[in-house]
Amino acid sequence: MTRARFDPLTKPTCFSDRVFGFIVYAIAIGTLIVVGYPLYNVIICSFSDPNAIYQGKVLLWPVGVTFEAYRETMAYPTIWLGYRNSMFYTVAGTLINLVVTTMAAYPLSRRDLAGRGVVTLIFTFTMFFGGGLVPTYMVIMRLGMIDTVWALLIPCAMSVWNMIIMRTFFQSNIPEELYEATLLDGGNDWSFLIAVVLPLSKAIMAVMTLYYAIGHWNSYFDALIYLNSDALCPLQVFLRRILVLNEVDADMMNLQNIADMAEMKRRMELMKYVLIIVSSLPMLLLYPFIQKYFIKGVMIGSIKG
Repeated sequence: MTRARFDPLTKPTCFSDRVFGFIVYAIAIGTLIVVGYPLYNVIICSFSDPNAIYQGKVLLWPVGVTFEAYRETMAYPTIWLGYRNSMFYTVAGTLINLVVTTMAAYPLSRRDLAGRGVVTLIFTFTMFFGGGLVPTYMVIMRLGMIDTVWALLIPCAMSVWNMIIMRTFFQSNIPEELYEATLLDGGNDWSFLIAVVLPLSKAIMAVMTLYYAIGHWNSYFDALIYLNSDALCPLQVFLRRILVLNEVDADMMNLQNIADMAEMKRRMELMKYVLIIVSSLPMLLLYPFIQKYFIKGVMIGSIKG
């Protein structure tokens, strides 16, 4: 006789089930508060009076609603230039990532590929050992990619970890019989990949898209190292500069002009919340569209190694 699996959504039948259900819901609610409240607090602070923020009055709802920080932030012309550049880097970089990752993962998922274990070992070796910043910079400089868009697209064309996840997905979810059927119909590896593998891999493709897109959107260190022209810089670099320039302006002010210093600090306190929202909003809007594939792709891609 087997015991039915406990489901916390059903009505508990005994005291121990009620206790367990209470613990499950308590942990879930606590996790939701810990994860969700900081984001909610940033949103309400971006609309609130900075003086109220300093005094700790902004807890559950905005205090002294104002759109001053949004107007000042959007008044910077570099914000829109940064948005355009970040969109380009995110879209172009993600497309390159998906193509290169798929081209590496699919052959390594084929059991008839000679030496695939050695190739996988070489790929894995790069996850733990690298040349470092200076050698990488010298390589990119010798290739003539300094101060070009390629400096942000080519060096990060593939993540080995993501490639291994995609390879595992192909091995676990694409039956070998489909490949044999494709060969019988006169197809080859290319037709099998395009007509069979990719349509059956929407879940892992959605996961890879989210991983790579977030990485490109949040990236700023490579731009600081390899780019010299403001016309090529992504949004994150401009947002960093806004905060740094505000801090420098505040330090350069006349120490006797306390009112101006207080005003600058007030603006900085308010703008930092707006900048968080401005830089995070596109990815927050992207996630709901692929969320239904996200958990499925990650779990299936990590069952077997």
